[in-house]
Amino acid sequence: MKSADRGRPEASPLFNRLAVLRAERGMSRQALAEALGVNYQTVGYLERGEYNPSLELAFKISDVFGVPIEAVFSRTPFPPLSTLVYGRTGAVPTLSPETTA
Repeated sequence: MKSADRGRPEASPLFNRLAVLRAERGMSRQALAEALGVNYQTVGYLERGEYNPSLELAFKISDVFGVPIEAVFSRTPFPPLSTLVYGRTGAVPTLSPETTA
C-alpha cells in the first residue's frame, strides 16, 4: 500500500550514496544492517530508494559512516563521481608518458 493510499501525500524521492559508502568500506549489507540494528533487506530497500529512512535511522547511518547526513542523502540526484573527480562528464583520465615513467 502506497502512502497516498493511506491519505498521505507521496513522499519526495530521496537519493542516497549508501551503496558507494558501503563499497568504499568493504561493508556488506548484512554488516551495515547489524551496525544499524535493522534487517539487511531494509538496507537494500534504502539503497534502491524504495524506502525513506526515519530521521533517527538517517542519523545512525551518518554516524556509522562518519559523514554528515547531507553526504549520504539528498533530495536531488548526486552528480556522478567522475564529474566530481575529473570535472567533466564521461571523461576518462589518460596518462601521459611523463606520468607513467
